Amino acid sequence: MSGMGSMGSMTMSTATGTAAAASATSTAMSSMSMGGKCKINMLWNWYTIDACFLSSSWHITSKGMFAASCIGVVFLVISLELLRRVSKEYDMAILRQFQRSVVTQDATKDQTTLVGGCRPAPRVVVFRPSPIQQLIRAVLHAVTFGVAYIIMLLAMYYNGYIIICIFIGAGLGKFICDWAPQKIPLGTSFEQQGDSVEEGPTVCCG
Repeated sequence: MSGMGSMGSMTMSTATGTAAAASATSTAMSSMSMGGKCKINMLWNWYTIDACFLSSSWHITSKGMFAASCIGVVFLVISLELLRRVSKEYDMAILRQFQRSVVTQDATKDQTTLVGGCRPAPRVVVFRPSPIQQLIRAVLHAVTFGVAYIIMLLAMYYNGYIIICIFIGAGLGKFICDWAPQKIPLGTSFEQQGDSVEEGPTVCCG
């Protein structure tokens, strides 16, 4: 009987040791799997390694990858400012083209003579973009809106480094893409010449 008791105790101790080893192994495996997952926090954070943005494929696994992501965000915001400038320049270009065509048509007509020593009232011409021109304007607006929306989504991860990069990109984009000379006619009031600087859309609104 004593032999059977000792054998039973040995069996129970062996089973207990096996279960403990299996539990330790499973715990180690689970901790390893958790270590490679994305770290996402909807509060302010300074995550670098294992941070994820927009999708699981954008998973930061090294410091070099995170640095490249920060540089990419800066250039993304600069591209937004560039798109805004391109849209503004295109609007001005098609308007100048229309003005040249109107001036050419007026040049073929007889010059208007002064009546009673007074100049004739200025003629107002209505400009409406062609379907192709309006399509190009719509495409530029859609691309600008899409880039702005992506930047907004990146900011919603509340990563301090990414938000700082967004600010840097906005400043550099304004400095590079909106450094344009302005023609200011002399002899007219500010209200008559109008404000030549147009405010672009915000990041969240595109």
